[in-house]
Parts: sequence; structure tokens; C-alpha cells
Amino acid sequence: MQNLVILAGNVGATPEARTTQGGTKITHFSLATSRPKRDSNGKTIKDDNGRRIEDTEWHRITCFNGVGKTVEQYVDKGMKVMVRGRIHYTRWTDNENIERYGVEIIADEVTFLTRAKSASGGQGGNDSSVDDDDIPF
Repeated sequence: MQNLVILAGNVGATPEARTTQGGTKITHFSLATSRPKRDSNGKTIKDDNGRRIEDTEWHRITCFNGVGKTVEQYVDKGMKVMVRGRIHYTRWTDNENIERYGVEIIADEVTFLTRAKSASGGQGGNDSSVDDDDIPF
């Protein structure tokens, strides 16, 4: 059996990166995915203007090393990307001794579906894909 997830959506905010004491680059970003909202008969629900209403879900994406470095350099808020990776569940106890749970997607590959920002911060480049095999560590 395999833990595999593929998501395509819009980046919610500029990715945040950090490096661990051991030198591992970790980059996080949020990804919004949407689907049409349906009534009990399966029919798409529309608003007063005739536009379909959508349910949006937010996903926490975590990238390591080469993928994380590329995401930090070229991904920006609003870009459309496709993420291929795995679901990772976490459990911890907070400062008030309450057990908490979380879920994130560990990205193996991020494909740009819209133009990436250039390393200097402007728009540019072509649609591209990056995975950990493409970048030396």
C-alpha cells in the first residue's frame, strides 16, 4: 500500500522557510483547493448571479531541502501549483497539557501551473516542475 496525495490549487501566502540546526531546509506554505458545492440531489448550487458556489479546503504543505529551496525562491502567493507527496499526521501535547492533532502534506514534487516568480522577485520563467532528484543537496 502507498500513501500518495496529489493536490492542485492556489498558494495562500508567500512560503516561509527555515533551516534546522542540522542544515535541513524546511519550507511551509498553504494551498487552497476548491470543488463545487452540491445540494442533496447532487446538483451544483449557484448564487444569485448564477455563479457556482464552491467549498474551499486549506492544506499545509511542507517541503524539504531541494524542493523547499526552489519553492522559497520561485513560489509566491496566488500561484497555481500541483503538489505530489504524502499525508503526514502529527500528535503533540500543548503547554496546557491538551493533546493536539494536525495533518500536513509532505511534498515530494511541486509543479508550477502558472509562471514562477523570478529569483529577483518579479514574474518570469516558464512553467516547470521540481523534485528532490533534480537538485543537489
